[in-house]
Amino acid sequence: MQKNTQCVHSGSYADPDTKGIITPIYPSSSYEYMDLDENVYPRYYNTPNQKAIIAKLCALENAKDGLFFSSGMAAISTVIFALLKQGDHIVLQKDIYGGTHHFATAEFDRFGIAYDFANNDLSHIQAKVRDNTRVIYIETPSNPLLLITDIEAVVNFARSKKILTIIDNTFATPINQTPMDLGIDVVIHSGTKYIGGHSDICCGAAVASKALIEKIQASAANFGGSLNALTCYLIERSLKTLGIRVDRQNRNALTIARNLADKTDISTVYYPGLESHPGFDIASRQMRAFGGMLSFELDTQRVEPQQFLRRLKMIRPALSLGGIETIVCAPAVTSHAKISDAERLELGITDGLLRLSVGIEDPEDILADIDQALGE
Repeated sequence: MQKNTQCVHSGSYADPDTKGIITPIYPSSSYEYMDLDENVYPRYYNTPNQKAIIAKLCALENAKDGLFFSSGMAAISTVIFALLKQGDHIVLQKDIYGGTHHFATAEFDRFGIAYDFANNDLSHIQAKVRDNTRVIYIETPSNPLLLITDIEAVVNFARSKKILTIIDNTFATPINQTPMDLGIDVVIHSGTKYIGGHSDICCGAAVASKALIEKIQASAANFGGSLNALTCYLIERSLKTLGIRVDRQNRNALTIARNLADKTDISTVYYPGLESHPGFDIASRQMRAFGGMLSFELDTQRVEPQQFLRRLKMIRPALSLGGIETIVCAPAVTSHAKISDAERLELGITDGLLRLSVGIEDPEDILADIDQALGE
């Protein structure tokens, strides 16, 4: 099946009693156990609603198995702690979601896990690898500067060293990029973003081989970051429209990025769909489209960032991303607020950098709001 067909039909459970065409909500937290192959319990990630949504995501990601979690950080932390132990080493891409960066710096030392951050080019990642490196963690396109990492190159190197690879595929979504086709071992999503898509769900997901998911699930059951049936139902509802939502957001973001690149009040636009983007060629090779996220740098000599944000009328300054409405945020005080000023500047996250999550509105209306906020 093609992507939109998978979104609608994969994983859905037909109710044999009522003949309803959507998966019923099974809210039970207590299931009979006699004459069953496994004990069913929400914390074990094996209830009907949990299985339905992971089957749909696995179809979209071309994965064998997976798990949904109560947040993106629950997915990230569970996967990493399941695959690493005291004395192991992990290389993480430097330009990643601020929550992931903070998780590493706040937690790894006390668990005896060594780590290094690397630039997103392969040579820098290679230079950080040690004899005890067990995992390489990347994010492409990255948050918030939309850097592009060559997935296949990283995978080929990691396999030669018998190192596992993890990717955060949140920005791309499985509509635009399927990293498992390029050999990635574990794909992670903050499902709060595009998978939920309506700014009303908090969840995370990880997909991989059956063997890796079995290992991750053993830790996940101990950590307890599972989902209830109602949230699973909302996720399945949202996944059904993922393809058409992302397609519209892709097209809107490209239109807006091209327009903003010509504005004198904006010094830089970061969007991998622009030919001027340093990762354009790699993105064109490993992505089907370039996503609904972009960032831009205001010329702070001409426009004061806080004033610009306050002048916006339709676009809301808000946390998170990936919803149907266009929102904007300043990463320095939101997604990357927990890292130091020096680290932010090293990453290129300035006070004038704004991240735009493009929605499904008419692009002319989005651009008109930006124009009036710039004073044009």
